[in-house]
Amino acid sequence: MKKFLIIAVDGPSAAGKSTVGKLLAQEYNYTYIDTGAMYRALAWKALQLNIREDDEGSLKNLLLQSEISLKNVTKKNRLEIQIFWDGEDLTPFLRTPQVGMAASKISALPGVRMTMVELQRKIGCQGSVVMDGRDIGSFVFPKADKKFFLEASLEERAKRRFSELQENGLKVNYQEILIDLKNRDQNDRSRSLAPLVKTEDAILIDSTDKKIEDVLYLMIREIDR
Repeated sequence: MKKFLIIAVDGPSAAGKSTVGKLLAQEYNYTYIDTGAMYRALAWKALQLNIREDDEGSLKNLLLQSEISLKNVTKKNRLEIQIFWDGEDLTPFLRTPQVGMAASKISALPGVRMTMVELQRKIGCQGSVVMDGRDIGSFVFPKADKKFFLEASLEERAKRRFSELQENGLKVNYQEILIDLKNRDQNDRSRSLAPLVKTEDAILIDSTDKKIEDVLYLMIREIDR
């Protein structure tokens, strides 16, 4: 069993990062860290407090004055992640399109992003982690032991997010989700600090026509090589 590795999984929204990241963490008995959920937690809290998405100072202060923590739990032999804000479990509230778009805008603010990145580095620096996000291999841990860039077509990602939200009991519109993902891609790729980008040393995996088991197999093969 490999120990103390930092495994980075980057890619656009709904490419399958969190699904395969959890399975990968289970495979190696690692800690799984969903950095996107951390930004979503901040976005949700800001929405509750009516803090504007461009109010960098207030958002940074909110983050500094609060505690974000993550917990890996196993339910029915599946790894799940819970995210807490000052001890309050926010997990059920973080997957709505509104929170997702707010998180994308907030994450582009340099002061907010640097504060969050320092927290992510502190959590993951000891290794034995699978960390997914938009800038893990390029910015958070540029010297990660293994880097993957997971992508899929926009239409496939919209189908996945639509099904996920429906399964959670939310009434959603496919076209709205498609537009939301397209806008998020633009925000993530065009921000000035740590944009979504595939690094030269990251292994590209297109999951459009692949089962999650096939993606997992490719990752494990690369890690064990």
